[in-house]
Amino acid sequence: MGAGLSRLSTIYRQGALGRRPAVPADFAELERRAERASSAKAWAYVAGGAGEGRTMRRNRAAFERWAIMPRMLSGHVERDLSVELPGGRHDTPVLLAPVGAGALMGADSDLKIARAAAATGTAYVFSNQGCNPMEDCATAMGDVSRWFQLYWSKDEQLVDSLIARAEAAGAAALVVTLDTTVLGWRPQDLNLGSLPFSRGQGIAQYTSDPRFREIVAGRPPQPAAEVTLGAIRTLLAMTRNHPGGFWSNLRSPAPRAAVETFLDIYSNPGLSWEHLATLRGRTRLPIVLKGILHPDDARRAFDAGVDAIVVSNHGGRQIDNAVASLDALVTIRAALGPSPALLLDSGVRTGADVFTALALGANAVLLGRPYMYGLAIAGQSGVEDVIRNVIAELELTMALAGVPDIASINRDCLVEA
Repeated sequence: MGAGLSRLSTIYRQGALGRRPAVPADFAELERRAERASSAKAWAYVAGGAGEGRTMRRNRAAFERWAIMPRMLSGHVERDLSVELPGGRHDTPVLLAPVGAGALMGADSDLKIARAAAATGTAYVFSNQGCNPMEDCATAMGDVSRWFQLYWSKDEQLVDSLIARAEAAGAAALVVTLDTTVLGWRPQDLNLGSLPFSRGQGIAQYTSDPRFREIVAGRPPQPAAEVTLGAIRTLLAMTRNHPGGFWSNLRSPAPRAAVETFLDIYSNPGLSWEHLATLRGRTRLPIVLKGILHPDDARRAFDAGVDAIVVSNHGGRQIDNAVASLDALVTIRAALGPSPALLLDSGVRTGADVFTALALGANAVLLGRPYMYGLAIAGQSGVEDVIRNVIAELELTMALAGVPDIASINRDCLVEA
């Protein structure tokens, strides 16, 4: 039995016993329930976007412009969802995107996501801004594929340290995020004055890193912060999120120094093609560049020898009124031809969306907000449910469209709506 029919059977059999799914099967209700389960600050960070939210809306509108054209009487009983990507073969064309500061949606967020990924056989791109060290997440995943997202720090030794740790943790690819050399204008967070990193959330890859700790130790003492109720709450949050015991952390300047060091060096605003040219000599891993939208940048990336790119506008979180990732995918695939490995990120919500992205030239997709919403609702099992629902809908869509495998999903499967 395929993933789709198996998922339907599980849900309907439970329904016959009077049990409804904890995690909704449609995205609109998933989003509504996740918002109810989240704090205002968590929801602003995870669900919010840049500026007026036009890029987020455009990501969804791009999918609406295409319609799937089913074909009948294919005679196919089984479907093969596996794909070959840099670093190995994957059971499905869906990977979990890196999402920073996930603990906003639940404690030990990255560990829960890693366990859910392992339980469903889904590759997970560890976030450089995660809330659990990559080594712990790698242990939780066992033999299931994991990639590592790299934010290029101002400190080159820290870049090397993170890459070395990713290799040691069994990462199958290195994903360099290009589009966050500075933070975008995010009104939902700004209106709350909320940045999770300033409270020590999302910096576990750094506080667990020997080079980062060396930088922190060499940092000169900082002037005392203004004492307000908010400052005390922030200090307590830093203390809780820093490695070690709460009371010893509370008496130490280390938590605050770690946060301030992170904010100073986590990303390099001067990142350039010259920096990227050094990567081949610094890692044995396949190199994936995330955040490319222009065909000229895509062409230059592959000319430089990278193994894949992720066509992404960061989920609409960096630039307001930017081009939709799906539209950029169409343009890039047309410009570069069928060979280069292109992944799509931003705007993917359902299995039918995955099908559409594959038909328009993606080799695989990265799923972001939906699984974070599952985490908010039901923790690890919520993430598992979202993954299984998306894969099930993809497999059922393939069955009903008459497609036997991922390679058969192409532009002929779509019409302009």
